[in-house]
Amino acid sequence: MQLNELKNISDNFPGTDLMPVMFIGHGNPMNGISDNAFTKALGHMGTSLPHKPSAILVISAHWLTKGTHVLVAPHPKTIHDFGGFPPALYEVQYPAPGAPELAKETGKLITSTTVVEDDHWGLDHGAWTVLKHMYPAADIPVFQLSIDYHQPPAYHYKLAAELKALRKKGVLIMGSGNIVHNLYQIVFSQHAKPFDWAISFDETVKQKLMTHQFEDLVNYHTLGQEAMLSIPTNDHYLPMIYTLGLINKGEDIQFTYEEIQNASISMRCFQSA
Repeated sequence: MQLNELKNISDNFPGTDLMPVMFIGHGNPMNGISDNAFTKALGHMGTSLPHKPSAILVISAHWLTKGTHVLVAPHPKTIHDFGGFPPALYEVQYPAPGAPELAKETGKLITSTTVVEDDHWGLDHGAWTVLKHMYPAADIPVFQLSIDYHQPPAYHYKLAAELKALRKKGVLIMGSGNIVHNLYQIVFSQHAKPFDWAISFDETVKQKLMTHQFEDLVNYHTLGQEAMLSIPTNDHYLPMIYTLGLINKGEDIQFTYEEIQNASISMRCFQSA
C-alpha cells in the first residue's frame, strides 16, 4: 500500500541506516547571507551526516495553511517572504530541484488527514537560508510540508510519526523554526543581552529533550510564564514538535548549536543521533 508506493519512488535511493532528523533554529533572515558562528555551524551539520541525503523534507514555520499541503513543484522557486532587508538578501536564489513524485507519495503516507498537493509554494526562508549554508551546491532535491495552523500541538506530534518511513530512505527531515521566538521583545543589536526568561526556557527545553520528556514539550502551555513569554505564538515552535514526533524511543539527541540572538530568539539546533 502506501509503503510499497514509497518503495517504488525511492528504489533508486541508496539503502541507508536510519537518517537523522533535525531541528534548526533559523532566526533572522539575514543569516542567509551572513558569515557567523551559526552559519558556520550549519556548514558543519551538512558535512557531518553519515550519508548525503537523497532528498530533504523541510517543515518550516513560514508555511502555515488550513489543512496540510505538500510541495510537488519540480523546480521550487526561492521565496523572499520578508520585508525591509538589504537588496542583497532578495537577490539570493537557491535553485535546488524539487522531488514531486516523492512529495506525492509522502502525502499518501499521512493517513490522519487528506494532504493537498501544492505546486505554487516554493522554498521559504525557513528552508533556503538554512540549506544555502548546509548544501551550497543546491544539488539535493528539496520539498516542504506545510503546518496546519488550525490544529493543536498534539495533532502535529502524531502526524509527524507517520513520516518515519522516509528516514529509512535517506530523506533528511528538518523542522525549521525557533524554540524561543518573541518578536514583541526583540532587541535589534548583535550584542543584546538575552532575557533571563529566554535563557531559562531554552534550558528547560534542552533538559526535557535530553530526557525524552516530549509530552511536556507538546503541552508547553503547562510549563509556566517563561513558556508563554517564549512562545507568544507557536508558529516557530511547531516545527520542533514535528522533529520530536519523528525521533524514535531510545535515540540520543545531539545539540549542534546553542545561542540566544537579539535577546529573545533561541537559535538552538539539535538532531537525533
